[in-house]
Amino acid sequence: MKITYFGHSALQIETNDKTILIDPFITGNGLSPVTADEVKPDVIFLTHGHGDHVGDTEMLAKKHDALVVAPFELATYLGFQGLRTHPMHIGGSHMFDFGQVKLTQAFHGSSIVDEEKKTITYMGMPCGILFTSEGKTIYHAGDTALFSDMKVLGELNDIDVAFLPIGDNFTMGIKDAVIASKWLQAKTVVPIHYDTFPVIEVDPLAFVERLEKNQGKIVKPGEKLEV
Repeated sequence: MKITYFGHSALQIETNDKTILIDPFITGNGLSPVTADEVKPDVIFLTHGHGDHVGDTEMLAKKHDALVVAPFELATYLGFQGLRTHPMHIGGSHMFDFGQVKLTQAFHGSSIVDEEKKTITYMGMPCGILFTSEGKTIYHAGDTALFSDMKVLGELNDIDVAFLPIGDNFTMGIKDAVIASKWLQAKTVVPIHYDTFPVIEVDPLAFVERLEKNQGKIVKPGEKLEV
């Protein structure tokens, strides 16, 4: 399994002859090393409805006939826009031909904001994602605060790589993400959701230096991580 970080919370996973994107915020993401025209997803996972996570989903899904896997309300909304979707919800899992997906809880919000109409449409609960394929399990926490059930996730799952937000303000900051790393017991922990905007600028090195020896790894936008 090969994972490429596109900055913010966007990941590309290559597994089982499939290309999977998680939270493909590419256009408007100043850290992204690629443009939306350069990626060709077969599948898109979404953690919640905020614009910096849904990102280029509609364009990419329509262009490449990609399947969108998302929480029920968000998947239903995107289905109304003509996308091919698979709705799920927190605690549920499903075995696809490219691997197993299980949605976990996340403590955050989820909505579609229309700046012109000044409306906010609620998109249900946000989530994290446990994805298992080729004998490896990755955990993308989505946007979340620290929550005690991360201990349970660590006890019940053999997590190879955890992607955790560290930018603070909207999500966990470094201090809480360090605690999450201990609870999750992941072999490798990669910081995400930082430096995209001034309000979430933090030093990722200050995070990884506080983790267990060799547990933390900074993956720069454009770099690949082999799992």
